[in-house]
Amino acid sequence: MRLLSTLFLVFTLVGCQSAYYATMEQVGIHKRDIMADRVEAASEAQQEASDQFTSALEALTELTQFDGGELEAMYNTINDQYEESETAVDNVRDRIQGVEDVSDALFDEWQEELDLYSSANLRRESERKLNATKQSYRQMLSAMKKAEGKMTPVLDTLRDNTLYLKHNLNAAAIGALKGEFSGLEQEINRAIKDMQLAIDESERFLTTLKN
Repeated sequence: MRLLSTLFLVFTLVGCQSAYYATMEQVGIHKRDIMADRVEAASEAQQEASDQFTSALEALTELTQFDGGELEAMYNTINDQYEESETAVDNVRDRIQGVEDVSDALFDEWQEELDLYSSANLRRESERKLNATKQSYRQMLSAMKKAEGKMTPVLDTLRDNTLYLKHNLNAAAIGALKGEFSGLEQEINRAIKDMQLAIDESERFLTTLKN
């Protein structure tokens, strides 16, 4: 499935999604397969972001418990955590966009092909499955978007803390950041909870898609 991701990147860079889907069709990989791959990738990205937020929280916990030592090294650790969190969030956003792109193509194709049926029974059954898949997709995408929305304030707070520490490498700065820690901890826990809900919705959607 890594081949799918590589080919997707190549065609995205040249701005030719339709050509990408057509090429994949020629080698027997359909939009449904691509969608399943991208949903799995988005779910993995959310899990990675969740793990990264946990790591950042642990680093900040150590910072608030700072009791002497090299503050420069502590700052470097916090800055690394922020940068890795930013990368993780960007990856989640990119993966969600990929899911949305292929879903539009898949559902449009599925809807158009309903008119090709000569059997009314088969058409109704296909339409029923299309509607069920759309409903499951909307629930999953809503969960993904909600989790994505919770990531932004976490990232903003991490950036604020990192910038403040950068220009105030002293014990007083640690005291100031302690006051921010409780709110950040709550933000991170809420984001992690919503990411897990989105991951659960992804699993349910994949079951619907594959059935």
